[in-house]
Amino acid sequence: MRAGEVREPYGWRRDPAVPAFPDDRPVIVFDGYCSFCSGWARFIIKHDKARRFRLLPAQSPLGEALFRHFQLDPHDYTTSILIADGRAFLKAEGILRIFEALGLPWSLIRAGRLLPLAWRDRVYDLIARNRFRLGRRDRCYLTEKGDEDRFLA
Repeated sequence: MRAGEVREPYGWRRDPAVPAFPDDRPVIVFDGYCSFCSGWARFIIKHDKARRFRLLPAQSPLGEALFRHFQLDPHDYTTSILIADGRAFLKAEGILRIFEALGLPWSLIRAGRLLPLAWRDRVYDLIARNRFRLGRRDRCYLTEKGDEDRFLA
């Protein structure tokens, strides 16, 4: 599956392998053991003042089911998934859409769309391959007090 492609809008709702979950707001599936990815989750919590995003560690049963549904390796989390408006966005496209939704000044990063998708995804892949150089967590990222409603699991 390429960034921005949809197998079927809201197709996970009809997939018996995917547990039902609230998809009325965007959901970000991220690697909960990766320090870089967990830092990204904290960044979103801090800057998502409207509290529009929900976060989901990929290592959860629902996260693994979504990875399988989108034909991604459920044990190699080299991409995050943004699920929004019945669609799944991977790699750079998902990240750009998240930044856009955070508002100014973060939405200015959408200028990255001036680059061809293949180039954006190459940069994403380079970061993803090297993300553990920044550290690996001993346990999956957990929500902090007051932000429990921001997480699915």
